[in-house]
Amino acid sequence: MRAVAALMVLLWAVSAHADWRDDVQSARLVGEGDFSVFGFRLYRAQLWSERVPLDYHARFALHLTYARSIKGKRLADTGIDEIRRQAAAPIASDTLERWHDEMLQVFGDVEPGDELSAVFLPGRGVRFYSGERETGEFDDPVFARAFFGIWLDPSTRAPSLRKHLLGEDD
Repeated sequence: MRAVAALMVLLWAVSAHADWRDDVQSARLVGEGDFSVFGFRLYRAQLWSERVPLDYHARFALHLTYARSIKGKRLADTGIDEIRRQAAAPIASDTLERWHDEMLQVFGDVEPGDELSAVFLPGRGVRFYSGERETGEFDDPVFARAFFGIWLDPSTRAPSLRKHLLGEDD
């Protein structure tokens, strides 16, 4: 009985300390940079990848450390707006609504110092973390590509940050 209890405590300890880094254990920092609007820094972004240059056939993670307070609804609204803007073809409104609702479930309000991370799961989707806690996983490769495109697509609104994330600094 003691052995079972000890094993349960060990399993709990391992799962309690699991975070986004465990999903990309062999990844290295590719690049990082700040995202600012009107001179106000909103967050620091880092891109970690198992392969460099970035390859959508390997896991990678986007890690954000916030410098400002932002409501979770604002994060989801802005994300959907950017996904819609970058789409090569119109995305069905019911799909955008579903994605928005799912984003609302994983994005809470953030305060300065809070960390949000997203791990790209090739062929599967994306897993989200708040700090060291997993907040959700979407088994939707189309959503995953669109979501990471907010930062990594050539049509991003933050081309300088994209260059820094991809390690293409001048």
